Amino acid sequence: MNPSIAVALKEFQDGLRNRWFISITLIFAIMSLGLSYYGTLASGQIGAASLSATIASLSSLAVFLIPLIALLIAYDSFVGEQESGTLLLLLSYPITHSQLLLGKFIGQGMIISLATCLGFGAAAILLSIQSGPEQVIPAFALFILTAILLGLCFIAIAYLISLAVSEKSKAAGLALMVWFFFVLVFDLALLGLLIGVEDGLSQQNLVHLLMLNPADLFRLINLASLDTSDVNGVLSVAINATQSPMTLLITMAIWIIVPLFIANIIFNRKTL
Repeated sequence: MNPSIAVALKEFQDGLRNRWFISITLIFAIMSLGLSYYGTLASGQIGAASLSATIASLSSLAVFLIPLIALLIAYDSFVGEQESGTLLLLLSYPITHSQLLLGKFIGQGMIISLATCLGFGAAAILLSIQSGPEQVIPAFALFILTAILLGLCFIAIAYLISLAVSEKSKAAGLALMVWFFFVLVFDLALLGLLIGVEDGLSQQNLVHLLMLNPADLFRLINLASLDTSDVNGVLSVAINATQSPMTLLITMAIWIIVPLFIANIIFNRKTL
C-alpha cells in the first residue's frame, strides 16, 4: 500500500474514533437545521426560511466556525507529535516527509469533508422536502463544496504553523491569531480602506484584495448569486464583480496548494 494512503487511513480512522468527528457533524447539523427551519422566527413565523436567506446565514456562520475547527484539528499535527517523540518514530519507517504530510492532509481532509457533507446535507434535505430539490441541490452543492475547500485551506495553513514552530503552545497561539486575522481583522482593514481612500476602490480591485483571504472567497462565491439585500459589509460592494465562480474556486484551490507546498519545503528541511 502507498505510504501516504496508509497514513491517510490511520488519520481518518483516528478521527472517526475520537470526538472531533461527532462534534463537528453535530455542530454543522444543528446550525444548518436551525437556520433552515427557524430562520423565519424574526418575522414571527415558524417554518423553512427562503433558500437565499438560508445560504446567506449559513455562509456568515460557517466562515467563523470552519476555519477555527480546521485550525484546531490540525495545528498540532506535527509539533505535537514532535514533542511526544512519535514523529521521529514515524519517519524511521520507509516513508518520506512529503508522503507523511500528504497522508495526514488527506486523512484529516476526509474527516472535515465527511462532517461537512453530513452536517450541511441535513439542511439541504429539509429544504428539498419543503420547496423542491431543483434549486436547493445546486445551491447547497456549491455551498458544501466551498465549505470543504475552506476547511482544507485552513488545514494547510495549520500545517504551515505546526511545522514553523517548535512548541505546541506557540502553535496554538499562532493558530488563533491566524483565525482572528482572516475572519475579523482582514475585513475591518478593507472596510477602513474603502472609507479612508479618497477615490475609493474599484469593484474589481476590491475583489482582487478579497482573493487574499480564503474566508472572503468562500463568502463571495456563495453570496454572488443571492439578492444583495441579504449581504452586508465589504462583500455587498464586491458581489456583482465580473470574476467567474470558477476563477474564485481555482483561487481557493491555490490557497490549499501554496501553504502545503511551503509546509513541505519546511518539513523536508526541518531538523528533528
